[in-house]
Order: sequence, then structure tokens, then C-alpha cells
Amino acid sequence: MNMDSKDKDRNVFSVHRLKRSFSFAFGGIGTAWKEANFKIHVMAAFLTTAAGLAFQLSKWEWMILLLLFAGMFALEMVNTAIEKIVDLATQDYHPLAKEAKDLAAGAVLVYAIFAVVIGMIIFLPKWFRLFV
Repeated sequence: MNMDSKDKDRNVFSVHRLKRSFSFAFGGIGTAWKEANFKIHVMAAFLTTAAGLAFQLSKWEWMILLLLFAGMFALEMVNTAIEKIVDLATQDYHPLAKEAKDLAAGAVLVYAIFAVVIGMIIFLPKWFRLFV
């Protein structure tokens, strides 16, 4: 079967297509890095990682923290995408646009609150052992 270059790009397993997809994805991460809130989450992950190293967390605790970090970064990126789509759709104030942005921001806040609670469950007992 002879494929021309157009057909090769349609191939699901095309190396060129895979490279382009990764290029777009890394571009998205670069766009996220420009956002102040994303940098705050990266700093929180960095500080948490430093604390984890100091307290010599278990493999399971590290896996939980890594899942929390990944979830927070991904959710912050989705929030940013929703904000940008809403801004693209309308420059005027619209109650539904506000609700969409508020819901996305609220999702990030809910996740962040639960991430802090989980962090406290992991770190507080270790912290208290320092003083007992």
C-alpha cells in the first residue's frame, strides 16, 4: 500500500504528528508558566518537595504528593484555558461568562484546599514528632 505524505499525517501513529502534539503540549506548559497562579503552585510544590526530603517521606507519600502536584498543575492549566476561551468569546461583561470563570477558579480552590488537608495529614505527625 502506497501512502503519500498527506495520508501519513492522518496515520494515528505518525512520528511527525506525535512531535507536533508534544510541541503544542509543551507550548501550553510555557503559556501556563506565564500565569502568576501557576508559579505560585510550582513554588508550593517546590517547598513541599523540600519538606518531603527533610522528613524522608515514604514511597507512598511521595506518590500521593506527585499526584497532588500533577493534579494541581493540570487543573490550573484547565482554569487558564477556560478563562482565555471566555475572554475570546466576549470582551463584554456577561453573567454566564463570569459564572464560567468563577466555576473554574472555584475548582482550583477546592482542589488546593484538599491538597493542603492531605499535606497536613502527611506532614503534621512528622512535624509533631520533632517536638516529642
